[in-house]
Amino acid sequence: MISRSSCFLLSLLALPAIATADAGESKPWKLTVADYRYSDGSDGQDVNLRWRREDTNVWVGTYHDQTFGSQARTGFDTSIALGGSATLQPSLQAASRGFFGGSLNLQVGDPWYVLVGWGRTNLKPYFNLNFDPNDAITLGAGWHGEGGRSIALSVIADDRLHTGQKDWHLYGRWPVAADLRMTLDLMRKTGQGDGGSVHAWGLIATLDFPSWFVRVAHDPKQNFSALDATRLAAGLRF
Repeated sequence: MISRSSCFLLSLLALPAIATADAGESKPWKLTVADYRYSDGSDGQDVNLRWRREDTNVWVGTYHDQTFGSQARTGFDTSIALGGSATLQPSLQAASRGFFGGSLNLQVGDPWYVLVGWGRTNLKPYFNLNFDPNDAITLGAGWHGEGGRSIALSVIADDRLHTGQKDWHLYGRWPVAADLRMTLDLMRKTGQGDGGSVHAWGLIATLDFPSWFVRVAHDPKQNFSALDATRLAAGLRF
């Protein structure tokens, strides 16, 4: 479950970087607690605390399971207006065990937009919480509207380790009731993994209220390992 082909560091818990701001964005802090259940019967736990101001996020967190062990992490991302409808989105992330990585995305257009990104790490061991290749290029297109509405299609593809790993995301977020918003992220992954060729579908579903949220995800061959994962997460904004 170590991310070996591990640019998509701008987001946590598998949500695409091309998403708009969270529900309850007036609350600067978000605490997320997650439990991971793996197909071999093992489990893992993660805690993450994020602070947000305008277009800048800073976070700290830790992950643990009996096989991988423990790893602490920290990072930040921001958005820089370039004029017109173009924005530059840099991200940096560091973790214990000597890991360091970063990405740079360029997004152009509003409300319809296209996005291109590139990311690199130092290839040190890292439990990858976004579960996409990090040494990769990102291509995406989408639309965002009022009330947090958004639709996007993106692909994150390894361009360094010659694994052929690609994750496609079809992402949508929409209000479904007063103070309630649903996010769905349908994922298709292909490429060479730890146990051979991977061809699998995954799904992430999130229910967002202004002050709290819950998320469930089915992620087959997580991080292109031999294990399937079910992830349950809940969080508070304050």
